[in-house]
Amino acid sequence: MATGLFAVADGIGGHAAGEIASELAVLRLGRLGGLADLGPEIVRACLGMANQEILDSAAGNPARAGMGTTVAGLALVQFAGADHWVVFNVGDSRVYRFVQNELDLLTVDHTEVAELVASGAISEDEALRHPRRNVVTRALGTDPAPEVDLWILPPTPGERFLICSDGLTLEVSEATIAAVLRSERDVDQAARTLIRLALEAGGRDNVSVVVVDATMEGSYALDSNLVDDTAPTPRTSVWQGGVAR
Repeated sequence: MATGLFAVADGIGGHAAGEIASELAVLRLGRLGGLADLGPEIVRACLGMANQEILDSAAGNPARAGMGTTVAGLALVQFAGADHWVVFNVGDSRVYRFVQNELDLLTVDHTEVAELVASGAISEDEALRHPRRNVVTRALGTDPAPEVDLWILPPTPGERFLICSDGLTLEVSEATIAAVLRSERDVDQAARTLIRLALEAGGRDNVSVVVVDATMEGSYALDSNLVDDTAPTPRTSVWQGGVAR
């Protein structure tokens, strides 16, 4: 079984010590990177432990009161006797899959505006300009702990994944993201191009990108790259897993 875990955690804007919360989340997730028997419920439990560690850290330091973080990611796990992807999400960082020239959003944003769109109160175009578009309804660092969304997918040869903070999708359309993932064969260059486009469009929030290529049918070699640029404060943390065959 190949192993790999990739995640982006984005400290919540407007709250104290978001960079500490995001770092705690990825450090906890990083402990799963080498597990040979990783399964979906282990990932869920790990995020629950990260939530408690953030709460404990805040309780021990008044300057960290109210800190929290989004987290989204991808892990290769053992499920039903075979390799599967588990996609996980809390908040508004996202995971996309790009395969056969199609870009699919795999996660659901946990935001007030996403709920308005789902209810039909506003359109997706209106959501892009809504003043509360960045208000999250779930995040690590809350009591009770947030519900973690998990999706389990069978691997598909040739697929590519994008994990990103909302600083990318705030500035760059999904059509442009798809065009970059289609044209840039190298994961490093794809990530750097997406970051550049987000910054050129305004860069109003921290931008973090992980691009993961899954290759070799039946034995998924994982290549990833992160480009991270922060504006105005460094509060985004990333875990990138390794390669095993």
